[in-house]
Amino acid sequence: MMTAAAACFAWPLLHSAPASAEKAVPIAAPAADLTSAKGTQTAVFAGGCYWGMEAVFENVKGVKSVTSGFAGGTASTANYAAVSSERTKHAESIRITYDPAKVSYGTLLRIYFSVAHDPTQLNQQTPDVGPSYRSAIFPVGPDQERVARAYIAQLGKSGVFRKPIVTKIEIGRFYPAAEDHQDFMRKNPNHPYIVRWDKPKVAAFRAAYPALAR
Repeated sequence: MMTAAAACFAWPLLHSAPASAEKAVPIAAPAADLTSAKGTQTAVFAGGCYWGMEAVFENVKGVKSVTSGFAGGTASTANYAAVSSERTKHAESIRITYDPAKVSYGTLLRIYFSVAHDPTQLNQQTPDVGPSYRSAIFPVGPDQERVARAYIAQLGKSGVFRKPIVTKIEIGRFYPAAEDHQDFMRKNPNHPYIVRWDKPKVAAFRAAYPALAR
């Protein structure tokens, strides 16, 4: 099993410039959203290394917890060592537990598309390369699927992204990653990968959506 300290990708820019607030892509809220959801809900998104995705959504008001893991493959190979072979069909993913009275599924999607990752990168997410880093949504039920598909179509028609959106709607169970991968940014704020790639992402979220940030 690869340790968390070596996970996501052994990229060469370990001593790159420190974090600075990057800009989120300014996109409209979804025209269709879930307004009747009651009680605690879950959402599963894939968009590159789960450390950064987790860190962004842990800062969103109404989110109760975020779990890093894998979706789209089987339980027997749902571990980092196997998934990093790029033969298991998993995607590095996060499972978000949230209160729909405080933050809607559509709002989570807006954050996901505008700042949590780049939905125009196919089978990669800078600086990581491979299908396990793909952009994918794993809807929890038909209502989430309906809203996600409608939003992808809405964003595609808007032309706000310079390249086509490659995000796929997929079906698959979610499997939590090992404990040393959970809450990684909070536990390892000075890790080189976190400093170079994930702190700027969180800063961009807080700058773009101050009313949604904790």
